[in-house]
Amino acid sequence: MAARSGSSRHSAVNVPAYAEIHLSHIYSFPPLESPAARRLILGSMPGRASLSAQQYYAHPRNHFWHFMDLVLGVPEAAPYEERCRALVATDTAVWDVLKACTRSSSLDADIDESSIVANDFEAFLSAHPQVRCIYFNGAKAESVYRRYVLPGLPPPLAGIASQRLPSTSPANAGIPFGTKLRQWQLITRTG
Repeated sequence: MAARSGSSRHSAVNVPAYAEIHLSHIYSFPPLESPAARRLILGSMPGRASLSAQQYYAHPRNHFWHFMDLVLGVPEAAPYEERCRALVATDTAVWDVLKACTRSSSLDADIDESSIVANDFEAFLSAHPQVRCIYFNGAKAESVYRRYVLPGLPPPLAGIASQRLPSTSPANAGIPFGTKLRQWQLITRTG
């Protein structure tokens, strides 16, 4: 009789450790903002690199800070705190649609929909009456905003213009850099 490998939990099947899914309940960051914000850029939820660094868009291959440098003049090479101050000085706020969720990886596709808790956008938008446009950093940010946030907003806040932009994530490699950059230049039209 051949010996079986693997844990007793999977005694009939050899399941390597990397095949097991580990879900993590995670929380987003406070917004980067000032009361004068005119544009709001929303992601879905920070990825593992960002959560580990406690910084928005910390993955080295994420294009967010590079785009902010090219489009708004926020120096990509500056330390994180300086980049944040420079970005806020352009009347730009950054936040995530989700306050909390359960996810097994950094991919938006791995978010457990039943675990989603949205941030309080009624309070945020009421405190930032100059916001004229909401820009979604990718399709997931837009879809969770439309599903979990928009239906609960009062009419004036629900009527704020919005625009989906291509995700800056390294997972969104199917769109050429130049095409993404041209679309991100739309944020300069807010004003």
